[in-house]
Amino acid sequence: MNDVWAFGQDSGHAVGQPLTGFSVEAADGVIGHVERQEDTPGMQHLVVDTGVWKFGRSVLIPAGAVTAVDAGAQTVKVAPSRDEIKAAPRFETDSETTDHGYLSEVGAYYLSLRASH
Repeated sequence: MNDVWAFGQDSGHAVGQPLTGFSVEAADGVIGHVERQEDTPGMQHLVVDTGVWKFGRSVLIPAGAVTAVDAGAQTVKVAPSRDEIKAAPRFETDSETTDHGYLSEVGAYYLSLRASH
């Protein structure tokens, strides 16, 4: 399951590349911007501020969901749709980024999306 927690080799992401502030685009439109990123091997993910939806809710998106990084345009494209991201396990607090139970739930959710596409 670790591949969901790593940037794909063809994503355009370079090791150590900061993505904070980049716009995040789902398959069907912009969802927000990268608030934080985690680059620990096996746990790579983005915390995305979706202020465009409601009350600045943030979502955690595993790096394996990233399909393209465009450093020039400062955009990150992800495979899931806006509704699929909205339906992901809710991200509440930063402590969840180290909670193995929560991360397993998020990873399983995003892996299930891959299987259905």
